Amino acid sequence: MASSLILAIDQGTTGSTALVMDLEGKTLGRATVEFPQHFPQPGWVEHDAEEILASVDAAVRGALASASVEGRAIAAIGITNQRETTLLWDRATGAPIHRAIVWQDRRTAPICAALKPHEEEARERTGLVFDPYFSGTKVRWLLDEVPGARARAERGELAFGTIDSFLIHRLSGGAVHATDVTNASRTLLMNLKTLAWDDRMLELVGVPRGVLPNIVASAGRIATTRGFGPLPDGIPVAGVAGDQQSALFGQTCFATGDAKCTYGTGAFVLVNIGDAPKVSQHGLLTTVAWKVGDDVRYAFEGSAFIAGAAVQWLRDGLGLVRSAGEIEALAAQAPSSEGVYFVPALAGLGAPYWDPEARGLVCGLTRGSTAAHLARATLEGIAHEVTDLLEAMTEDLGSPLGTMRVDGGAAANVLLMSEQARLANLTIERPFDLETTARGAAMLAAVGSGLFADLDDARRMAPVERRFAPTTDARRAADREGWKLAVARARLR
Repeated sequence: MASSLILAIDQGTTGSTALVMDLEGKTLGRATVEFPQHFPQPGWVEHDAEEILASVDAAVRGALASASVEGRAIAAIGITNQRETTLLWDRATGAPIHRAIVWQDRRTAPICAALKPHEEEARERTGLVFDPYFSGTKVRWLLDEVPGARARAERGELAFGTIDSFLIHRLSGGAVHATDVTNASRTLLMNLKTLAWDDRMLELVGVPRGVLPNIVASAGRIATTRGFGPLPDGIPVAGVAGDQQSALFGQTCFATGDAKCTYGTGAFVLVNIGDAPKVSQHGLLTTVAWKVGDDVRYAFEGSAFIAGAAVQWLRDGLGLVRSAGEIEALAAQAPSSEGVYFVPALAGLGAPYWDPEARGLVCGLTRGSTAAHLARATLEGIAHEVTDLLEAMTEDLGSPLGTMRVDGGAAANVLLMSEQARLANLTIERPFDLETTARGAAMLAAVGSGLFADLDDARRMAPVERRFAPTTDARRAADREGWKLAVARARLR
């Protein structure tokens, strides 16, 4: 068994997690190490890449110790990462020339505004829009604002990458400069159809080709370890994907129409749309889901900005509950919300509305309304906004969705999952282990290293714990209509 263990590295926004997993999907050892966040000025968010690397080193050591195994027991490594976070480093030394600009950072808004006239072309080529979220304008800022950076880039001295690329470079002792297709698809620089860097987008954004990594598949022998302290040399890095795509893979959403939702601070929904990219008519993003061998899959992606954060607001803002875990028991005291709606637009509305000026709204209150009704309306509000995304995906896809698999902390809430199945009229599946992002990286590494023959083999790492079937409910249509009226009110100026 020891010769078939997988090391999954999940490099996130606030910390790095490493897991040692077997081929049944069981986590044998786990460790998480946090690292500092840097905020040079309002709207700017940065990470020190060396601090990230140190956290990965410590997490890997901790996971190996937790599993009571040595580094030589690892057969392959899978990497998943916070997407869009961008850095430049010296090709010769591997040293970053500036802190990484984090996906949350908004400093490139003026660059994006100047590029807006070309947005339709960008969406057609890349599936994305001009927003500071994505990597392309971040690297443009680094090239323009770090003294001498653009000249050094033109001379071939600098390398650009997202966090996956930086980790591959450092784990391989500087031998490999690569990124996988899922991360490349979040840069604004890769053509979705060709899966290659797009000359027109490089010209528009202002990024020289010489800084770019090689684009590789999500599974395969991408690099091997060399000089990375916790591990012996020669272990293959065999799986790489951005965090949301890794979760889609980890949830075994292998068929067109299969969807996953991660319930965290916000809710991230991705649906497998098949082997060809499509442009959404409902404000969804198009992204590469994964590439395994010659098989390329694409996905629509949509996000609701506030999900678990709505429960935190009930706890911290209103004091209705002492802990987030109490919300289900309180909500269950009301058999229905009795016409109370909570639109959790506490940070505006994302897809399919894209209304940053929308504000949170509670409506439908009567003298009979209680804390239980508001708690239930909060859970239903989360389920409604996810249903909005699923309905938009169904319209864009032109066919019904299959099942939706769920993960994230709020997926443990049985009432929320039951309401999600009812309102979306969709079967919800919840796996035993909700840590699906890291599991997806492990599954990709197992396929890429040959430990699994194909995707069907990989399914065994993600057994289902519980299914929530949609119920025949006369209230559903009325509830959805009431929700849409509430959203319209939340968007009134």
